[in-house]
Amino acid sequence: MQTLRTFIAIELDQEIKATLAGIQARLRGVVPLRAVRWVQLEGIHLTLKFLGDTSLDKVEQVKSALAQAAGQIPAFTVTVGGVGCFPDARRPRVVWVGVQEPSGSLARLWQAVESHVAPLGFPIERRPFSPHLTLGRVQRYASSAEVRDIGQSVTALAAEMAGVHDDMAVGTVAYIKSDLRPTGAVYTTLAEARLQGRAGG
Repeated sequence: MQTLRTFIAIELDQEIKATLAGIQARLRGVVPLRAVRWVQLEGIHLTLKFLGDTSLDKVEQVKSALAQAAGQIPAFTVTVGGVGCFPDARRPRVVWVGVQEPSGSLARLWQAVESHVAPLGFPIERRPFSPHLTLGRVQRYASSAEVRDIGQSVTALAAEMAGVHDDMAVGTVAYIKSDLRPTGAVYTTLAEARLQGRAGG
């Protein structure tokens, strides 16, 4: 049975991508070379639900479910800023930029997506929603000294960038497929679902 590798996410505008590129460049200049696998800018999304291998007969069902979920949530604005590590700066595995949305609409959108695709065979995520944008992943072969340097570099940049942020209006959510190729993943938007109204309007 043919499948597509799919996920549901909010796509980023060019201003946010430019900001992320700048942060990546700053970190590339100070962390140990080759110790971090940096994510290509076109591969950075605010992921709401990773569906994985999706049979073709479910693709249209997911599109319909996403439209229903998005239609319940008013458009909103997210604030992007602050850098950090998962699980923490002492044991960094993932380097990220934070996403905040104080009204709760982003969290409600995540919950709506989860509940609408669950009946299609995609189990509800039990971990709490932690919105973020992944900049890079620490390589498994990185030495303990390199890992320590990465954590210290991210901590220093976080202090320097405290209070610096960009806002982005969110009016749609996308259903995306990713094709894994030797040169990297290629992303194609299969559908966009519109939220209610306009952000900030």
